[in-house]
Amino acid sequence: MAAERRENITGPSNQAAFAFVQALAREMSGGKIEIPCFPDVALRIRQVLADDNCNSSQVAKVVGAEPGMSAKLLQIANSAALNPAGAPITELKSAIARIGFSNVRTASLAYAMQQLRNAESLASIRQPLNDLWERCVKVAAMAYVAARRWARVSPDKALLAGLMHGVGHVYILARSAEHPELFSDPGAYQRIVDDWHAAIAKAVLESWEMSPDIVAAVEQFEQPDRDGSDDADLTDVLSIASRLVTLQGADPAMIEAQLAGSFASIRMGLTPQSCQKALEETADELASLHAALGG
Repeated sequence: MAAERRENITGPSNQAAFAFVQALAREMSGGKIEIPCFPDVALRIRQVLADDNCNSSQVAKVVGAEPGMSAKLLQIANSAALNPAGAPITELKSAIARIGFSNVRTASLAYAMQQLRNAESLASIRQPLNDLWERCVKVAAMAYVAARRWARVSPDKALLAGLMHGVGHVYILARSAEHPELFSDPGAYQRIVDDWHAAIAKAVLESWEMSPDIVAAVEQFEQPDRDGSDDADLTDVLSIASRLVTLQGADPAMIEAQLAGSFASIRMGLTPQSCQKALEETADELASLHAALGG
């Protein structure tokens, strides 16, 4: 499989892209899928949450050891989407009890990405990395709203899946910082991304012990003709969230054309009108999640 990708992505003349793909293939086959400069705070959170007997006090102790992480979690807990009553939450333990362990993990990954984007060794790709993360945050917020509105899917899982839907892109971009010559041929770079990001995302998320439905959603959400059950699932939610973010600001005819050809939109019973109404009614939630996750 890796050999086929190498042949399809680049020709012999493009030595930079070919060498980069060879490195990707070695990492994939060796099972060593680690995002460069990724902070270990997310790993520490995952380890404590893996204990079935952990409680809010134990999680708060780990989170509290990282002031930036504490601030991120409180910001998410006080967002309009997760705290509709608007009563301020100032204590970590209360925040964790309020948003649940799944969203604690989401907060840890958002904070880790914030740290990654500020890594000195990745300064050369800071702008595209920021742009990529901005989209991940928008898709996460949209997925949360879509899950609540149009599917019997956990909004918290949808939020996490949306945040992680670009992790394969993040990995490739971070690795490419060591190969600046790749950016001299945008077409070759994009072919690498197109052919590799889904498989890399699957490998990264499995190594992080994400639930199988989140892994499947991130791997498959770009497959418009994907077969599914009669009921919308997490992959459908992520697919629609990504599409709606792409279509933001588009005219109604364009939105209708895009939704009409999607099995996911059929399973979720979407129309341009229902989408527009939902986006208007949840504008504050979307904005608050975007601000909380993206800082």
